[in-house]
Amino acid sequence: MTPEIFTVDITVTQEVIDDRNHVNNLAYLQWCMEAATQHWQKRSTETMREQYIWYVLHHDVHYKAATFLGEQLQLKTWVSKNEGVRSERSFEISRIKDAKLIMHAKTTWCLLNTSTQKPIKITDEIRTLFEY
Repeated sequence: MTPEIFTVDITVTQEVIDDRNHVNNLAYLQWCMEAATQHWQKRSTETMREQYIWYVLHHDVHYKAATFLGEQLQLKTWVSKNEGVRSERSFEISRIKDAKLIMHAKTTWCLLNTSTQKPIKITDEIRTLFEY
């Protein structure tokens, strides 16, 4: 499996700056969740989105450096593993001007049937959505 890497460019705005004048750690996680949703929206069909929903089970986040107002960042995300009802998605955020790694994370998701709200095994159709 070669995962498709989905990228999002981000400009740091005032809304995410904390009282230490750098990006609040929660903003990075929010950006990751938004990118995961965008990737799912881009690759899935309307029928899939009606039948399935993803819930987060676990976040593992590692912060490496601070970023500041006006900086340009690039977020990369990809699905790194699918097993049973669980999927692992990886994230990296880097500063564009010097390619400095700012944070990396992995999030474990569980696929649920929207009607029953119960876990459902990841289908081959969904598993291959995020591959080349």
